[in-house]
Amino acid sequence: MNTISRSDSTRGGSRATGEPTAIPITFDAFDPSERADPYPAYRRVRDAAALFPYEFGDVPVTLITRYEECAAILTGSDWGHGYAAGISPFRDTTAAIPGSFVRMDPPEHGRYRKLVAKAFTPKMMTEMVPLAGRVVGDLVESALRRGELDVLNDLAVPLAVAMVPVRLLGADPADGALFREWQLAIARGSDPDSLLGAHEVAARGTAAMECMGYFARLIQQKKADPTPDLLSALVAASADGEQLSEPEVIGIALLTLVAGMETSINLIGNGMLALLRNPAQLQRLRDNPELIAPSLEEMLRYDAPTQFTIRVALADTTVGEHRFRRGDGVVVLTASASRDDRVYPDADTFDVTRYAGNRPARKHLGFSLGIHYCVGAPLARIEAEAALGTLLERAPKLELATEAVEYRPSLIHRGIVSLPVTL
Repeated sequence: MNTISRSDSTRGGSRATGEPTAIPITFDAFDPSERADPYPAYRRVRDAAALFPYEFGDVPVTLITRYEECAAILTGSDWGHGYAAGISPFRDTTAAIPGSFVRMDPPEHGRYRKLVAKAFTPKMMTEMVPLAGRVVGDLVESALRRGELDVLNDLAVPLAVAMVPVRLLGADPADGALFREWQLAIARGSDPDSLLGAHEVAARGTAAMECMGYFARLIQQKKADPTPDLLSALVAASADGEQLSEPEVIGIALLTLVAGMETSINLIGNGMLALLRNPAQLQRLRDNPELIAPSLEEMLRYDAPTQFTIRVALADTTVGEHRFRRGDGVVVLTASASRDDRVYPDADTFDVTRYAGNRPARKHLGFSLGIHYCVGAPLARIEAEAALGTLLERAPKLELATEAVEYRPSLIHRGIVSLPVTL
């Protein structure tokens, strides 16, 4: 049982004497029954303690529940992944995928990230804006002709396919269904094995192997006929003495596919759901379209596509008043931190103006912080702004078609299965 006791003189008795009553607090945000709304469960542990002992599968760790402590770990040089040093207590989900720099620590991490960052320069992102607008415009126009739209499967998914595997990686647009299938299986498999069924573990492995085989074949095409995309640039880097092997190029392509698609799809889905469930905020955006860009930051704070990340102490270090030893593992609950009332007034309220004006709210953790800040964040914002802006402009009577919203079983990645709306 992962519990901690909190003294509370206002609950459970002892009010007359003022003596505190110890109330056991259990962390149950990962329970399937909490999938639709884990935030009250986050709040219970966050109110009880900034650092919360927990069994992550069979690994004893500490949950980091509050903003200041989460930010300190994400930006601290004493924290990393520890796989190369052999000190991580966590399963390495990408051990068989060379080039997956999300698991790396400096200096290796910096070399790989620098190569991938070439695809996300301000110039490159500026060039992606009109492409996103054209793709979204075509998708919304088709939906208007049909008279129906699933925001996830008819908009967010095909947009992500067009922007990531097709534009960034130079893949065949006809393979969109394959990319989505692989991406979902691998994303689900990033959760702890103890929380996965045998079929999900098998599906993760199958998807990774099939996807890497696909990119291996695509790399051969890029060698013969390079195109203006990230994959061709990585192939060129591997030939220009940057010491990047072909398996590493494949690994980077796989990471780009999964992380790039999952983040943008769930940002659009979670963000649109928050708007539709808060009609006053939706109307405020309609009346003030200049708020769309800052509203994305509130969506990332309020219901982030990524709920937590893991870190390992690379040296003996202190967070708050707690001493961690080298090799100790923590689960950084970024989604909990982004609802911390100590940092965000009325944190459970969705407010599209929170990041607008001259004094915006403090930076959220929806894209993490520090050296592992999401390299694809600019592209995710471009996709979401295009999708939400076009929908609000072209569909003035947009409403939820049903209140029954099903969430995918993943814990790290938070997203819904479908979001049908009326136009």
